[in-house]
Amino acid sequence: MLSEQSAATVRATLPAVGGAIGEITERFYARLFDAHPDLLRDLFNRGNQASGAQKQALAGSIAAFATHLLDHPDRRPDAMLGRIAHKHASLGVAPEQYQVVHEHLFAAIAEVLGEAVTPEVAAAWDEVYWLMANALVAIEKRLYEESAGRGRRPWEVVERIEETADVVTFRLRPADGGPVRGFRAGQYVSVQVELADGARQIRQYSLSGAPGESVRQFSVKRVTGEDATPDGEVSHHLHARVRVGDVLRLSEPYGDLVLDDAPGAPVLLASAGIGVTPMIAMLAQLAEDAHAAPVTVVHGDRSPADHALRTEQEAYAGKLADASVHFFYEQDAPAGARTGLVDLSNLTVPAGTRAYLCGPLPFMRAVREQLLAKGVAAADIHYEVFGPDLWLAQG
Repeated sequence: MLSEQSAATVRATLPAVGGAIGEITERFYARLFDAHPDLLRDLFNRGNQASGAQKQALAGSIAAFATHLLDHPDRRPDAMLGRIAHKHASLGVAPEQYQVVHEHLFAAIAEVLGEAVTPEVAAAWDEVYWLMANALVAIEKRLYEESAGRGRRPWEVVERIEETADVVTFRLRPADGGPVRGFRAGQYVSVQVELADGARQIRQYSLSGAPGESVRQFSVKRVTGEDATPDGEVSHHLHARVRVGDVLRLSEPYGDLVLDDAPGAPVLLASAGIGVTPMIAMLAQLAEDAHAAPVTVVHGDRSPADHALRTEQEAYAGKLADASVHFFYEQDAPAGARTGLVDLSNLTVPAGTRAYLCGPLPFMRAVREQLLAKGVAAADIHYEVFGPDLWLAQG
């Protein structure tokens, strides 16, 4: 994929670029938002910018892509590209925006690295960028075609359910009365809201209803300083301001954490906190399909009072022929549940299990390590990260 000349140059300069990538992304976003303040107002997540999470994720993806090109010159990292493309498509990213990013990213590289950016170095990293960008554009084009466009559609809230003190479920129907397209269990939608300052901020929320329903359902945890810095402005807006009858703008469903077509394979669904949301849709799909192979449901939370959608987890699992449910709580664990963090050591994980994880990154790392130790193949462990994917960025 990468020309021999560029590969040699990228290999020689990767340590310098990698060592400065944090400063490069910092300069990049500053330049980008100075030139295009509308992107920060209406496209990029202002909370992730303030916390630095988006900068960290961008740095990780660039470094990982370049490294992959060097280590596997005949193979494209489609899993990483697909995950990014789904997020971009849900936001409505357009092909022409990649040229805007290129302009400010390469200006930032030149500012940070100075004279080290010779014409040869610039050309090599330009090749890396456009290999990644053009691959994303192609994937996003296909996703847009499959979902019939890039736009968001108005949806009316028809029900609001207080799941816990910090989690609310919204159920919506198309405001135009049109049909509801299906989705694959595990996917999410982008939700756009207009905030008090006029910004039209967008966030992704997993669909937590059954895939065959005639409504869209998603559940929102109120993000506070305890969980992230700063507080989640969109989650607070949804909790405080959005009621039955209000209209939100939703994208079509996207996301690559979906149940694969393996009806005879055992399944393990592991979640923590609000990571339960895509698992509900997966359980609903498994129940609808009368999945006969073993299904293991694992969930960790602070306490039973914090465990959103527990009733749905138990109800769908109860419809399956061979399902076991394991709940872990840091405090106030009732009879039948366990006290402490999720621990798979005493669980039987059948051979051939397909595992799906969603929750905080430390939780998913720990569960993945335990699953690998139990013989689950790395290729059969899938995950979803809410917000920027920092798995690569954190090694």
